Amino acid sequence: MTLDPDQTGPIAIGGKAREWTATVVGAHRLREDLTVIRLIGEFVPFAAGQSVEVRTPQHPNMVRRLYPALPPSMDGKLEFHVRTVPGGWCSGSLVSDTRTGDEWRISNPAGWLAVDPEAPEVVMVADGVGLAPLRALLLDMSRREDPPRTTLFVGGRYPRDLYASDMLHLLTGELPWLTVLPVVLDDEDPVRADNWYEACRVDIGFRPEEMIPGSLDEVVGRFAPLVHHQVLVCGGAAAVHATVERLVATGTPPENIRYEGF
Repeated sequence: MTLDPDQTGPIAIGGKAREWTATVVGAHRLREDLTVIRLIGEFVPFAAGQSVEVRTPQHPNMVRRLYPALPPSMDGKLEFHVRTVPGGWCSGSLVSDTRTGDEWRISNPAGWLAVDPEAPEVVMVADGVGLAPLRALLLDMSRREDPPRTTLFVGGRYPRDLYASDMLHLLTGELPWLTVLPVVLDDEDPVRADNWYEACRVDIGFRPEEMIPGSLDEVVGRFAPLVHHQVLVCGGAAAVHATVERLVATGTPPENIRYEGF
């Protein structure tokens, strides 16, 4: 999926431009390069797994496309996971400068990440903040009477990149049909400290022995072919493309795979 950071203009519904407003109620800096932003406002009619366009006070004339990490909520709750993109001044200011009380304008839900109602088993692959839409889908699936058995691979370069390990650990305890497999390229964090990580460190999460070493595409490829699974992949473009190519090369039917990279 290709996004144009200079695109402007709200969605037109029935020929009439439409935006929804939401107010930031919390901006939680979890890493030096990552913030979880929570908002409450008007109901936004998106589907779990989709992305939306946002305008913020920091860049009122610039549109950025983000993925809600919660399914649609009638009480207007929204959550976004924002990570600094190298060289990306817009994402950097969202991570460092978002404040409680900021008003966001939201428009144009789009995307095709979704879990088919008849999928017998599901595999999800999240690179970094690509976890956000997959988490929204997991919470949406939890409302079903009989959710499909689901395996979620979450990947990062270092263990501390797995920013939601505590949330995922708790989620597996609540959802017996969910298995989470953490994947890291390096099994030790870098020597350089991340003060934000140290400040919010908790004891709940993945133990070192639970983490699978390797890249996402390598590790997921070991489980292929995924002939009877629906596969959803989301994250950085390079990791997504490598994972999809590995899956197809190892026998997973392309029609079984949905993916979005950014």
